[in-house]
Order: sequence, then C-alpha cells, then structure tokens
Amino acid sequence: MTCDTPTSPPNGGIGFFERYLTVWVGLCIIAGIALGRIAPGLATTLDRMAVTVDGAPVISIPIAICLFFMMYPIMAKIDFAEVLRAGQSVRPVLLTLVVNWAIKPFTMYAIATFCLGTLFLPFIGPDAVDHVTMPLGLNLDVGQAYGSGTVVLHEGVKMLEVPLWRSYLAGCILLGIAPCTAMVLVWGHLARGNAGHTLVMVAINSLTMLVLYGVLGGLLLGMGRLPVPWRALVLSIGVYVALPLAAGLVSQRVLMRSFGREWFEERFLRWLQPLTITALLLTLVLLFSFKGDTIVANPLTILWIAIPLFVQTVLIFGITYALAKALGFTYENAAPSAMIGASNHFEVAIATAAMLYGLASGAALATVVGVLIEVPVMLWLVRFCLRTQDWFPRPATARMTAG
Repeated sequence: MTCDTPTSPPNGGIGFFERYLTVWVGLCIIAGIALGRIAPGLATTLDRMAVTVDGAPVISIPIAICLFFMMYPIMAKIDFAEVLRAGQSVRPVLLTLVVNWAIKPFTMYAIATFCLGTLFLPFIGPDAVDHVTMPLGLNLDVGQAYGSGTVVLHEGVKMLEVPLWRSYLAGCILLGIAPCTAMVLVWGHLARGNAGHTLVMVAINSLTMLVLYGVLGGLLLGMGRLPVPWRALVLSIGVYVALPLAAGLVSQRVLMRSFGREWFEERFLRWLQPLTITALLLTLVLLFSFKGDTIVANPLTILWIAIPLFVQTVLIFGITYALAKALGFTYENAAPSAMIGASNHFEVAIATAAMLYGLASGAALATVVGVLIEVPVMLWLVRFCLRTQDWFPRPATARMTAG
C-alpha cells in the first residue's frame, strides 16, 4: 500500500488513482526502464542535484521536492486534537505501538536477512556488489574498509562497495521501521474499522517516527554491517517528516481559520491529491530509470526482494490480529490496528534510502519494491478482515453498515 493521504471520493470509497496504484506503479517501472536506456545521463544528472556537506550529498533536491508533496497532504490532514483524546482507546494504541516499534523492525531484519543472505543468495550472487554513497561526514581513502564495505573509486567518485544483498537488506530495514501513516485510513474505512482510533494512530505514528526512526535505523543498519550515518538519519527525519509536519500544522490552522474546515477538507486537500500522486510516480520513474539495467539483466531481482516483504506484511498482520482477538478487542479496533502494523510508510523509506545510499543503490530499489506489493496485499487483507468480523466481540450499540 502507499501511505499517501488519500482524498476519498464523496461516498468514502477508495479513489481512482489509489485503487489502481499498482497499475500506475507498473507503468512507472516500464517508463523508468525505458528512460534509463534512452537517456541514461538524465537520472544521474538529477541525482547529483543535491545539497552537500563536506562534499557528501545530504539532500537530493528532486527527491526532497517530490517527498514534500507526498508527505504534506498527510500531515495537513491530521487532527492533532485527536491525539489528546487517545486515552479513550489505551489498549489498541499500546498494541499498535508495541507491534510497530518493538516487534516489526526486528522481524523484518530477521526475515530479510534469512531470505536475502541465505535462501536467495545463490540467485542474487554471493559476489555481487553494489556501490553506495559515502556516509555523511566521512572522508575515507580508497581501499579503506567501513562496515562490510570498501571505499572504491566508482565513475570518478569515492563510494562504498558493499555486498548487493546487504544493500537490499538495508532497504528492507528502512521499510520495516517506517509504519504507515495515512493511507491506512482508507483501508480502515473499507474494513469498517474504528475511524477515530485509526486517525489517532496516524498522528501518533508520525510523531513517534521523529524519535524512533533514527534510533532503530541506526541500530538495525549497524547490525547489518552497513553504514550508519547518524546525522543523515536525523536530517532525513527533519526534512521528510518534521518539515511537512510543521507545514501541515501551520497551513491547517491558518486555512481553516480563514476559509473554514469544510473548504479545507473538501477543496484544498482534494486539490493537493493529484500533486501527491504525481510526485510519487515521478519518484518511481527516477528510481527505476537508475535500476533499469539491473532489472533487465535479472528480472527476478524484484521477486527476491518482494518475497521477504510479503512474508513480513502477512506475519505482522497475523500477529496483531491474533493479539487483538486474545485481548478481547472489538472488530472495529482490531482491524485497523492490524493494518497499521502491516503497512509501511514507504515514502520516507524511499527518501531515506536514496539519501543515505544513493538513488541508484539496491537499498533504494528494495524500498520501491515495497510499493509494488502493498496495494494488492492490503486489499486482500481488507477482504480477509471483512470475512472474519464474527471472530471478535461487538459492542452492543454497534450495527453493520451496508458495504
């Protein structure tokens, strides 16, 4: 699934672009691969448009622009007053936080390490390597070792040469530590879940990421013997989460005060939505234009990455759904809790991977594969939830609505 803020159609259903997002992503893969072969220098030029510190790229300007327009509608839609009322649903909130931050990152690391580093390693290539950008603030000499990488001169630029499977692992880790924030509102609605609880968790996840994304990212990337650029992790949170969060909060208050809530929600957010989708698809075209040669040479690369991501999604959903049942949750709270845990905030993962390791890295490709599988998988999980509503107790006042 994507974590874009969806602007649902008037009937509350999923919008046209969101419903067929997998199709658009597939078209972007084709367009990106074609662009990479027709104009191989274009993506390289765009990737070099970056803010640098001590010669190291810190912020990719094209990615930063695209990510801002992906993230800003999410943040603008958050009702921050709901966070203060989250105490009314303490147990669902605690369950979601525990799954998202104490279980999910570590299961992702374990599953991806086993699949990529053992099960599929013969297919990926034990000797296959990837070239990733130098860690922020480091100026190592050619030949020096850093983690599992070695500094080499690649196309005239000093980069780290790391095992390819470890680069894919880094992308999976960045997905595993980025819980979804907003598109889950659509899944929760389609599954007839508790919209209030879902909205609260959207806000809490966004705020929690400011603290734990960098901490868990540094820890797990270190366990994976990959570069741990702490300053870059913190900076990525600031640029890709804190900045749109602040912009969303300020614009929400100013525009609602000036034009009213109805205008803001029905006009302004709907006007922003095409920009969000466009920015996402443009980012994907750039990413796949860089990885086109890899995909053409070994199209099964996507499969090797997709399998651990699929296993992780289903496993986390199952764990949360089972715990919700064991704790006696109503279905209305159990369904969105499980979906929030299962889904990923891939925009932040893509941006962080591109910034930390480069737009052409295997880590960036792995985060993009996350987009491919989430929409169909989450739609399947919505249908599963609807079929299993009677597994859970229902409040006496609850009544089913026609779907």
